[in-house]
Amino acid sequence: MLAAAAALCAGFALSAPVPLPAPAGAVDAPAAMSVQQKRAIAALTQGRRAELVAKGDNARARNALIAVSHAPAEAMRSFTASGPAGATAQQCLAQAIYYEAGYEPEGGKRAVAQVVLNRMRHPAYPNSVCGVVYQGANDPVCQFSFTCDGSLSRRPSARAWAQAEDVARDALAGHVEGSVGSATHYHADYVVPRWAYSLGKVRQIGTHIFYRFNGGAGRARAFTQLYAGAERIPQLTRPVAEIRLAGGADPDTGQFENGLTVAPSSADRHAPADIGGRLDTTKGWKLELPAPSQGHYRQLVAGQADETRVAEVADTTAFTETEAQ
Repeated sequence: MLAAAAALCAGFALSAPVPLPAPAGAVDAPAAMSVQQKRAIAALTQGRRAELVAKGDNARARNALIAVSHAPAEAMRSFTASGPAGATAQQCLAQAIYYEAGYEPEGGKRAVAQVVLNRMRHPAYPNSVCGVVYQGANDPVCQFSFTCDGSLSRRPSARAWAQAEDVARDALAGHVEGSVGSATHYHADYVVPRWAYSLGKVRQIGTHIFYRFNGGAGRARAFTQLYAGAERIPQLTRPVAEIRLAGGADPDTGQFENGLTVAPSSADRHAPADIGGRLDTTKGWKLELPAPSQGHYRQLVAGQADETRVAEVADTTAFTETEAQ
């Protein structure tokens, strides 16, 4: 949890300032990072800290209780990319915007783009746009789940994709989304990853809550990494066909029933905090949207209410802020 801001009394205005304790998870970030320092920063959001401690309405209530950081959102330097590298960077950035925030408000799309560019400038992450977006795509856990769960095999909505391209183009032409400052992380408001208590909460835009590193690692001056100047979209080593079959896709049509199924064999490939609203049809859940006038609608609502109560009871665990950290 963030340390509370210190209040200075007028009577002590001439006294020497007393250093404040570093917030939980505070890490200093020198311009050049050693492997150990990068691992220390990565550990803030990996392992046990990546576990989800709440979902659904329970998560929204808990997220609301996490205080916003007292540190102001600092202005980040603009970034531009052009030529062949710029075109590839735009494709990667548009993909991140579309699959992560395709139906979020424009501010939410721009905030996601800013997070990608912030990471590119931070010495703890790859130094190219595509490198950030595809980080871990062929590893056990990837940073952006759409790069490793088969989402890229789906044809994007033309309108939403055009909007994502516009936002990506603006971001790579120098637009800075000041609302999220130096944010490097975000998660949906219907989950609470344990790491949310270790980073500095910046703000919520749409359904996404944005965070920055505490301490020097989250200050604008820490974002000193130089751009690689080249972009490359890596070849994904896991065939799409394998992902589809593992997820229960129809072998004839290649389509998932009622949306994208979370394949048991690939569930661990996306960051636990990045749920993305997927529907696991292997558990018997099916998406049904009957007209409210139908009698079957009332039966569905009643059945879902019963299941919700059972889920809430199962999810009610003793959880304290100390345990989260």
